[in-house]
Amino acid sequence: MRLYVYVLQAKDLAVEDTYVKLKVGKFKSKTRTLRNALNPVWNEEFVFRVHDVGQQVVVSVFHHHDDSGFFNASKDLVGRVKIPVWLIANEDNQTLPPTWFSLEKPKHGRFKDKDCGKILLTISLHGKGHDISANHLLYAQPHIQHEDNKELESTCKLSNDMFRSKAPCVKITEGKHLLKAIAGRLEKLFYKNGETLKTDDSSSELSTTVSDHEDSLEGHSSSCSFEEAMELMSRHNQNEMPENLEGGILLDQMYAISVYDLNKLLFAPDSQFRKDLAELEGTTEVQEGHWTWKSVDFSCLTRIVTYTKAATKLVKAVKATEEQTYIKANGQEFAILITVSTPEVPYGNTFKLELLYKIMPGPELPGGEESSHLILSWRINFHQNTMMRSLIEGGVKQGLKESFDQFFSNLLAQKLKIVDHMELSDKDQVLSALQEEYQSDWELATEYFWNFTVVFTIFMVLYYMVHIFLCDSSKVQGLEINGLDLPDSFGELITSAVLIILLQRVYNMVSHFIQARLQRGSDHGVKAQGDGWVLTVALVEGVNLASLDSTDFSDPYVVFTCNGKTRTSSVKLQTRDPQWNEILEFDAMEEPPSVLDVEVFDFDGPFDQAASLGHAEINFLKHTSTGLADLWVPLDGKLAQSSQSKLHLRIFLDNNKGVEAIKEYLTKMEKEVGKKLNLRSPHSNSTFQKLFGLPPDEFLISDFTCQLKRKLPVQGRLFLSARIVGFYANLFGHKTKFFFLWEDIEYIQVLPPSLASVGSPSLVIVLRKDRGLDARHGAKSQDEEGRLRFHFQSFVSFNVASRTIMALWRTKTFTPDQKAQIEDEQQDEEDFPIALEGFGSIVDVENAKMSKIYTAEVPISMTSLMEIFDGGKLEHKIMEKSGCLNYATTMWEPVKPGVCERHVSYKFNRHVSIFGGEVTCTQQKFPIANGEGWIVNEVMVLHDVPFGDHFRVHFMYQIEKSGLAHNACTCDAYIRITWLKSTKFQLRITRNITEKFIHRLKEIFELVEREILFATELDGQI
Repeated sequence: MRLYVYVLQAKDLAVEDTYVKLKVGKFKSKTRTLRNALNPVWNEEFVFRVHDVGQQVVVSVFHHHDDSGFFNASKDLVGRVKIPVWLIANEDNQTLPPTWFSLEKPKHGRFKDKDCGKILLTISLHGKGHDISANHLLYAQPHIQHEDNKELESTCKLSNDMFRSKAPCVKITEGKHLLKAIAGRLEKLFYKNGETLKTDDSSSELSTTVSDHEDSLEGHSSSCSFEEAMELMSRHNQNEMPENLEGGILLDQMYAISVYDLNKLLFAPDSQFRKDLAELEGTTEVQEGHWTWKSVDFSCLTRIVTYTKAATKLVKAVKATEEQTYIKANGQEFAILITVSTPEVPYGNTFKLELLYKIMPGPELPGGEESSHLILSWRINFHQNTMMRSLIEGGVKQGLKESFDQFFSNLLAQKLKIVDHMELSDKDQVLSALQEEYQSDWELATEYFWNFTVVFTIFMVLYYMVHIFLCDSSKVQGLEINGLDLPDSFGELITSAVLIILLQRVYNMVSHFIQARLQRGSDHGVKAQGDGWVLTVALVEGVNLASLDSTDFSDPYVVFTCNGKTRTSSVKLQTRDPQWNEILEFDAMEEPPSVLDVEVFDFDGPFDQAASLGHAEINFLKHTSTGLADLWVPLDGKLAQSSQSKLHLRIFLDNNKGVEAIKEYLTKMEKEVGKKLNLRSPHSNSTFQKLFGLPPDEFLISDFTCQLKRKLPVQGRLFLSARIVGFYANLFGHKTKFFFLWEDIEYIQVLPPSLASVGSPSLVIVLRKDRGLDARHGAKSQDEEGRLRFHFQSFVSFNVASRTIMALWRTKTFTPDQKAQIEDEQQDEEDFPIALEGFGSIVDVENAKMSKIYTAEVPISMTSLMEIFDGGKLEHKIMEKSGCLNYATTMWEPVKPGVCERHVSYKFNRHVSIFGGEVTCTQQKFPIANGEGWIVNEVMVLHDVPFGDHFRVHFMYQIEKSGLAHNACTCDAYIRITWLKSTKFQLRITRNITEKFIHRLKEIFELVEREILFATELDGQI
């Protein structure tokens, strides 16, 4: 058995700088030390092998400090807790949920009189036979004492009560169990070193313990039919469905067939499907053994199948042996483990291949038919160490993929109908039901105006009208004149005032209702347009919505925002529990959305700013399609949290183009990234989804081997998908795994190589404030504003990795207007000739067409102006002020008569370029023929910017003496973009660079003028 211990966090510790030490039997392990934290969060997982549930998990918290010498770091015990393994074995699913355990004070040390705090743990037991071990322990070890711990004590009491309630139901065959238990104890005593014990996960004690259903199965003959065996296992087999094997998923598909029939099709004796599959694969000499009972830890059904595999280009025809074993078979779910041995292949004696078939019920089809869900996973178990391990794994993986893609899945698809996930969705039924419940404007008006105020006002108006009709015109008296009838008493005056107030109130209600109806717009009921990812949101109802005035009701409406597009619901008047039943659809999106922002407002007229009643963010990656289909969303915000406001939503995210939408998205990204992006295989995508717990519609774009820089660097892989950036590493069983959204990134920074980065550039990803908190354990630091910083380095190809990451991030940060502008520019682009295939040094551009971007007459001498090209203090000062970091130049060297050349390197700061890329330049200068000026040619190369390898920027500066003034000169600057590779973004890039350098050159020469004039004035004063 394997015991998984998850050390999550601790609170209220007596000291900082702590770590946790775990001990199970003779095995020990410990966590990392967390500094400056009284409430440390470790989130670390440990695995121990357990052979006896009588063992204990000892969890100790120690204080670590380094003030005891250079080589010795002292440690003090802060607190300890002991948890018996049998407690976990008797929990539901053999898993102890996250539980706070109070730490027991140490008997000695400086913490013996202090409150030790608590630690949060979750423990699970996996492997064969732990249920039997727990029952056996109940009778064999009644002497176990509970810890003096309130929280653990309550849990232990609950477990003991549960044991006592189950005790009368356990039947112990007279003398049989007792003798076997004694035999097991004696065997354990005589073979302490485990010479005769098995090395698998089950203990020797478990092999001597016989369960009740095992006794009943011993009397059955192994010659029973397959159907009878299935029925017998369904009555006795209560095992949990195993997890998928870690090698990966070979097949994950639904079929229009019942679970029982699919199991029979695949594994019944003399299965026609197996015969057809063997014929397709070229497999010969197939011999199937009978299904027989095999009792190891529990009674199970097994058979042996032998055959000869067809020869391939690399491997000759070899014999293979399969041991097929039913792990689970209860009539509703089946799990079959197949162990394949191929000793004749090279290094075949060092490993065995394992395949796990999981057959589970699928959703009911619209016609009432049953469906089944088949998942096929694999792994390799190595019995001996070999240097060819990675080569073997790669060959087996490729062979399995080809075999199952070409033969197994295709043959199964021919015999059975594949069920599309879209067919299983009850989206149409849900939406049609909501359409039926949707209230018309007349129904809403009746509900809104049916109240005392309106009814009483109508009654008063009618009453007045009848009174006027019955009364004669009175004579003129008092201050009345003909045509002006005034109230004749205070009662008439009060009655008239009441009627006016009522009429004004009704008028305001009518006006408010009309404005609210107009506020809805035309979002409800409008069908989505286009092909791609279509988001449909069904707004059902709201509960306990807040009100700005505690004595009044609110007029709520909801605004949904996704990928920069918004949809608005109608306004519900005077209610805290509105019923909307509205359907809002977003137009098809080219890229899958990551989040849906929801905000509830209180309507207060068309010209007044609406007040927020609460907001929420729905992350599509953290919910399954089933969960999104019926979701209650709690709202955030002071008002919403105090009122416990919730919204009831039904969300459907569909890709109506399937794989074609993904291919179009990758094609679009290729233009941004500048390299070919291939569609990953279903197996790779499935493995990626399982690794990070992502929905099945998430697809992998690229991945890179790199190093995560923290206190201790961790080597792993960086995964890039359409919506996330994920990192995974597994170092000796210690896993580091996290991901965050592209939208969470505030900016990306490239750090030059340094000694700390072992000569490799580093990529720093900084998240927005309070974003990506689930990934904080992978961050190197967190700044004072609460932003997490992730450092990645040691890429195999840093330029390719940084360019890909930058491009994918930019596509997520562009607004819809910016994306539309790019599309317009792509349509209006003209063809640009490709001038050069490579670029070395300065080329002759006398005949090349260049555009003048700057001209000015500067009131300084030509000699003074040329100082910005001599590498002195003035040049460095000017360039640093204009946004150049790490500015460095070489000496001018002659390359041919009259022509000198030098090289310049620097880096733009964030104000000049958001990418902060490095810049390298080659400059040449030579005098004008008349000797009255200079020409400086410059070729600029931009690194680590999008499409930086597609072009070069060429400048020419012409500086001459001015004919208008003695101490003045003229300066003209020209620019030309030379394209090395063709791209559709040429027009946009050319325009951007030209506009940027027009302002930049103007700023540089103004700085030169001020600095030189200021220095001249200082010299004059001195």
